[in-house]
Amino acid sequence: MELSSLRPAEGSVQSDNFRRGRGHGSGNGKTAGKGHKGQKARSGAPRPGFEGGQMPLFRRLPKRGFKNINSKKIVAINVSSLECFDNDSVVDVQALKDNGIIKHEYDGVKILGNGEFTKKLTVKVNAYSASAKEKIEALGGTAEVI
Repeated sequence: MELSSLRPAEGSVQSDNFRRGRGHGSGNGKTAGKGHKGQKARSGAPRPGFEGGQMPLFRRLPKRGFKNINSKKIVAINVSSLECFDNDSVVDVQALKDNGIIKHEYDGVKILGNGEFTKKLTVKVNAYSASAKEKIEALGGTAEVI
């Protein structure tokens, strides 16, 4: 290995410093790749989606529905999913992720009451349905809201 043979790793250098408009010897001089005259040759050429003064497509199409900025994305799981845990274990959001029951927690996790449930667990999540809370507590477990 010699000092003159050192090079960056393949694909690690992605330079965008190509010098446009530096003389005809550079191969991209004079008009700097913009052609001759016209709107696209000028500085301040129109923004993407501009249709030359015609009413643009995004304004011609109707707006539909309503987007509530205060809505929360809650992940719902059934009590039957908690069967994979051992008796007397603590089930929280991290434990659910570790066991692959949920992938993301988003704004919270809610336990629903569908399915069979036979374990005594301490469950700590954001919300419970009434039937889920009832099933957990009926077997001596606790349902804590975090």
